[in-house]
Amino acid sequence: MTSSETKSARQPRVGLFATCLVDLFRPSVGFASVKLLQDAGCEVHVPVAQTCCGQPAYNTGDRADTREIAEQVIEAFEEFDFIVAPSGSCASMLKKHYPGLFEGNAAWEERSKAFSAKCHELISFLTDVMMVRDTGAELNARITYHDSCSGLRELNISEQPRKLLGNVSGLEVQEMTDSHVCCGFGGTFCVKYSDISNAIVTKKVGNIDGSGADMLLAGDLGCLMNMAGKLKRQGSDVEVRHVAEVLAGMTSQPPIAGSGK
Repeated sequence: MTSSETKSARQPRVGLFATCLVDLFRPSVGFASVKLLQDAGCEVHVPVAQTCCGQPAYNTGDRADTREIAEQVIEAFEEFDFIVAPSGSCASMLKKHYPGLFEGNAAWEERSKAFSAKCHELISFLTDVMMVRDTGAELNARITYHDSCSGLRELNISEQPRKLLGNVSGLEVQEMTDSHVCCGFGGTFCVKYSDISNAIVTKKVGNIDGSGADMLLAGDLGCLMNMAGKLKRQGSDVEVRHVAEVLAGMTSQPPIAGSGK
């Protein structure tokens, strides 16, 4: 076997960036991500040294702490062929914003660019890189999908989850009005501007209920937790889950934040 044949036959080594929210609030999303990646033919690693992507510090203007965090993340993951996160928000931070942190830094500028070029959001990685079209999942449900801001606007993620969901046996996709509009979470935004955030999510859950779906999916846990909380407070029966859980066929655990019946 030639060296090129050996290289093409080797499973891509993927480092899973689990994200803080998944680690602390919804580990099932991490397990679903591992299953989807392994089923796609990847060798999956979850470095124990990983921590936050640095986005909260970045969004509050603390560039010094963000660079320190970024250096640690790069060192923990740069050995892998790809770095994949089940979050458009975190994936965008890794892919789009890390290089700018190190402009003019001789030791880190090129290193950060090489790292960021290997970073992907989970669903777009499955469809656009691994060319997955059907995960083999089955679920009898009517779902609606929320396009999270970072994934949609910074990573152009919109059709990818819908393509995979369209091949889930028994699943009916019912689009809500303004699926592309923000849910009001926005990381620290919902804390600093709580009244505006509440007004935004109130309109969003009205659109979710109006879709007639019995389940809400999205690719960012922060958005999902925000919408699940509001749906529950308003007495809605709509279940809330991460899209990876449905695509991996892992829906036996309770929905997010006590949503649903």
